[in-house]
Amino acid sequence: MCMNAGTLEGAPIELKDAEVDPAEIVTKALADLEKNVGDRLAALETKTADTARLDRIEAALNRRGAAPETKAADLGRKAFGDFLRRGVERMSAEEIKALTVATDTAGGFLAPTEFGAEMLKRIVEFSPVRQYARVITIGAPQIRYPRRVNSATATWVSETGDRTGSEPSFEQVSLTPYELATYVDVSTALLEDNVYNLEGELAIEFAEQFGKAEGAAFVAGSGVGQPKGLFTAAGIAEVKTGAAANFPASNPADVLIGMFHSLPNVHAQNGAWLMNRKTLGAIRQWKDGQGRYLVIDPISESAATTLLGRPIVECIDAPDIAANAFPIMFGDLSGYRIVDRVSLSTLRDPYTLATKGQVRIHARRRVGADVTHPDRFVKLKVAA
Repeated sequence: MCMNAGTLEGAPIELKDAEVDPAEIVTKALADLEKNVGDRLAALETKTADTARLDRIEAALNRRGAAPETKAADLGRKAFGDFLRRGVERMSAEEIKALTVATDTAGGFLAPTEFGAEMLKRIVEFSPVRQYARVITIGAPQIRYPRRVNSATATWVSETGDRTGSEPSFEQVSLTPYELATYVDVSTALLEDNVYNLEGELAIEFAEQFGKAEGAAFVAGSGVGQPKGLFTAAGIAEVKTGAAANFPASNPADVLIGMFHSLPNVHAQNGAWLMNRKTLGAIRQWKDGQGRYLVIDPISESAATTLLGRPIVECIDAPDIAANAFPIMFGDLSGYRIVDRVSLSTLRDPYTLATKGQVRIHARRRVGADVTHPDRFVKLKVAA
């Protein structure tokens, strides 16, 4: 007698009463099933390991894919250094391609991106207005902004009364980049010394000269051939000290409190104080009725010194306290706009001082600035 006990692994199994034990058949089937599941799990683990390995390979390839950009940046720095030391005449074609031509007729070359970033970083140390003002880069000789002067006016009327019409009026604010230039004379022997950090030394030298000139212009620039300064801009409201040549003898802090509250809250809460270090030294001595100093020192190294809760920006070019001077300004510096046209352009002149064994390296940048929102500022005049 034969009996079909079912199908395992696709093959029928015949049982004979006298020859096969049913328990043995079940045990073998379970063993086969366990082996099948084990094989599938092993295959899955192998696939997962392969996927992880492929991910690692892809990540490595991605890192290698960034190598050309790094190589290009290194080539740009090397090309700029070779340009300063030997001139374009002794450079390879690959190095010349790495430089960006600024003006073909003048033969000027722009500094590499890394060099320009270092320049701006150092300029901030000399010109702190950049930290707070709105700075943009433009690609045209001039940029214009519309500015609303007057708004439409609403009036109360009766149900059938005549309505009064009104129109907002606008004007244009033009910002023009002006050229700032300098040069340094470097000996030929120094340029030939390849181990000397020429690029770093020139970055410091140019930053000092450009930073000082920019800082002075952003504070007191006339707007003629240079940026318009904050302290000389038109349309900014004035607050007087009430004394002819200084602050009033009693309660001098009340003058600054009045300045703070003369601006709308939205501008005052984003405002900063501008003054030179000498003026700051004078108001540091002021105390309130409880004997607490008005100027509060920062609680951490990165924080700013504050006055009435707002930071103080030390501008070395701000006027001192004197009759008819404007020693202090307060306002939201986003209302002062700085436009950069050319970050840094250099020109190597090996001929002018060739008889003295020197090379003259010219540097220039183009930058402009002006007050776009005079209603966001108020300045203090020393007057009765």
